[in-house]
Amino acid sequence: MPRPTKQQIEDEILETAATLFARHGLKETSIQRVADAVGYSKTGLLHRFPTKEALQEAVVDRAIAEMRAIAAEADGLPLGPGRDRVVLTGVARLAMARPGAVALLLSGLMSAPDSEVLQQIGGVVFTAFGIADPACVTEIDLPRMLRIVGALGALAVTAVAMHDKLTAADLGGIVEVGYDALGHRR
Repeated sequence: MPRPTKQQIEDEILETAATLFARHGLKETSIQRVADAVGYSKTGLLHRFPTKEALQEAVVDRAIAEMRAIAAEADGLPLGPGRDRVVLTGVARLAMARPGAVALLLSGLMSAPDSEVLQQIGGVVFTAFGIADPACVTEIDLPRMLRIVGALGALAVTAVAMHDKLTAADLGGIVEVGYDALGHRR
């Protein structure tokens, strides 16, 4: 079996850290916990990411970049079913490839007001769905925001729970789970 490349090792570390940050929180996830989960020594992990903050920044920057790429695909589309399908499809692809990243995105939607980093992630997600300023929720936005969180939650739980059983052919089914949660008719 060939040795993993530097990029593959970094991808594994960032994906595992994203999963742990989503599950346990940014403050409660230690470098040692991440090292144990990926099977590296703490020293080896610190060689790649010199501090917990550097690891956290790399994970968050990557999640935001991935969500911004998905948002860019929907940019210019009017609010509604077409835009929602584009965003859901992008998130479903990401969930199938990297469920930890999507778990982190979802935790960004549910973050406590004092978690500025996670709120930043959540803001990028809502912006992809066309909510201009998630911090200034109006009565009109709230039902849509609830549906978005429900749709992404359904999509993420489906992708994570069935990750080892899913194939690329299942992408459409995962998107439909989220699409239904948004209240769109097929």
